[in-house]
Amino acid sequence: MKKIIYLLSAFYLSFVATAQQTPAPIQSESILIQGATLHIGDGTIIENGSLGLENGKIVEIGSSTSITNNYTTQIDATGQHVYPGFIATNSTVGMVEIDAIRPTNDLNEIGTFLPNIRTIIAYNAESKVVESLRPNGILTAQIVPTRGRIAGSSTVVQLDAWNWEDAAIKTDEGMHIYWPRSYRRGNPTKGEDPLLYDQKNYDKQVLELDAYLKEAKTFTTATDKKHLPHAALQASFNGKQQVYLHAKEKRQILDGIVFLQKHGLNNIVLVGGDDAHLILPFLKKNDIPVIVSRPHRLPNTADEDVKLPFKMAKLLMDAGLIITIDVSGRMERMNTRNLPFYAGTFAAYGVDKEKAVQMITLNAAKILSVEDKLGSLTVGKDATLFIAIGDALDMRTNQLSHAFIQGRAILLETHQTELWKRYMEKFSRK
Repeated sequence: MKKIIYLLSAFYLSFVATAQQTPAPIQSESILIQGATLHIGDGTIIENGSLGLENGKIVEIGSSTSITNNYTTQIDATGQHVYPGFIATNSTVGMVEIDAIRPTNDLNEIGTFLPNIRTIIAYNAESKVVESLRPNGILTAQIVPTRGRIAGSSTVVQLDAWNWEDAAIKTDEGMHIYWPRSYRRGNPTKGEDPLLYDQKNYDKQVLELDAYLKEAKTFTTATDKKHLPHAALQASFNGKQQVYLHAKEKRQILDGIVFLQKHGLNNIVLVGGDDAHLILPFLKKNDIPVIVSRPHRLPNTADEDVKLPFKMAKLLMDAGLIITIDVSGRMERMNTRNLPFYAGTFAAYGVDKEKAVQMITLNAAKILSVEDKLGSLTVGKDATLFIAIGDALDMRTNQLSHAFIQGRAILLETHQTELWKRYMEKFSRK
């Protein structure tokens, strides 16, 4: 057993020793990108466009003929495409490195009510998984907690940093509540159905959450200043922090939103929402943005259209809801790199291509309340963007030639691209 532990430890150390590349230096020269198709991020494009970057910001944007060439460095992007950096929401990248090695897993908190948990202090900026996202144009991510009924707060990070302090763009921007499930798995040995409605247990869990929030709402710094969990919820009660409701079933969504509003928690974002298409008027009336589940999955019930997950984004967008894409699920950290291809799948099932880009750029930025810095190619915003040879939502042509985070030109080499080049060379030999 000790030998196995030693081998695993040695493997982990060798893994860490080849961690992410050194973060790029602060932008020191002005840069002009010329001749590209600019995908603004708000659903519009500029053909044969150019944009200027200086001091980490976008300082100029327009047609190539309207922009001066008074820049230190010029990049000829003729025939290529420029996009705002893609934003992954509801992500756990940087929180787990190797599932089988417990010291690399910072998700497994103990307890039910954990509002004082902050993902940002556990975020590993040098994760190899984080590094693998950037060649696909994912340059920003929301790092969320996943354990407990009230799981704690999430933070928005940029993906080229030495540590979590450098990575943080907006700390503790949202509190995450995982609503109880109204069904449980049936016991087949007792002749029970695969899914059983469990009213008693459901009511018990809702009452526990109700009692906890009522108690937390009475918090005052004068009488309760040492109660960190209650103190952590005050930003949600006073509207300074968003509340992310994780719910899939129709009843979960309806009960959860009404419940949170009753407690004065009105700044709500729905995460998951597999049954959201069944209550579109309710969601629109209450102005609830949705982080919709990724399309590469099966429907939840046998009587649903097998292609419903592919069509979900179109249904919600047609109802006038602001939506982005949830990257959680099986192998979620590794599969986060597929975010642009999830958007591409939604585009293949009815969403306009530029609106699909908007889902993972400006829409995501709005939901995370960072639209003043990220999400679109707009003068004054951070120069977090990339240049792709082709369509960034198509895995065949999502090939980046350049990427910038806050104006810093980042490296796009990873352990995966190194392997790809190695074996391309091997199989190209005659």
